[in-house]
Amino acid sequence: MTQTGKVVAITGASSGIGEATALRLAADGHRVLLGARRTDRLERLTEKIIGEGGTAAFRALDVTDAQDTRAFVDAARAEFGRIDVLVNNAGVMPLSPLEALKTDEWDRMIDVNVRGVLHGIAAALPAMRAQGAGHIVNIASVGAYEVSPTAAVYCATKFAVRAISEGLRQESGGDLRVTLVSPGVTESELADSISDPAAREAMKTYRAVALPASAIADAIAHVVSQPPGVDVNEVIVRPSASAR
Repeated sequence: MTQTGKVVAITGASSGIGEATALRLAADGHRVLLGARRTDRLERLTEKIIGEGGTAAFRALDVTDAQDTRAFVDAARAEFGRIDVLVNNAGVMPLSPLEALKTDEWDRMIDVNVRGVLHGIAAALPAMRAQGAGHIVNIASVGAYEVSPTAAVYCATKFAVRAISEGLRQESGGDLRVTLVSPGVTESELADSISDPAAREAMKTYRAVALPASAIADAIAHVVSQPPGVDVNEVIVRPSASAR
């Protein structure tokens, strides 16, 4: 176990990759602040981490609300004195063909997957600049590198996260680390939001081979643990048996 004691704020921490990341980083000795809308799950997760000897707190969070996201980052600083790492993990994936015209779902993906990441950056960046160091980890997808049917808008949001991450890295000036973590098919609740019947059925086949969320948490733990001066910029993690 590494006792680095960083303060890590994690969005979308109530399930899937966010939950697994909270458990892994807390086990590694980091102090974690967990954010999501489902506070009942956050409370149980926080109690589990504390019961296992870790340090954790939680706060309700809607990443589509810029003010709420700033309050989340402020809560990390109030609770633990600083913020070293922000994991922008919150995301939604209601896939459908474009011709289905599910414009409300398109808007939701843009609001959570793109604006949510920007809100996180806007909230954390001033504090990280002021303390002279920080690390922003953005969770994208293999959909940030390729497009598939029913996933055009979802992939567009993840391409955007990739572009934002690279722009932030180039502007970092050396005191900010930026990492894009792109999971392949991973066990999560993302597919539960698919309302289109054909897309939902196709996802069952796609998810026949899936990584556990802990595999992505391990990748995040690796990049967070790197010594000063080492910035791991992009990580793609796929199931070895998957072509995508």
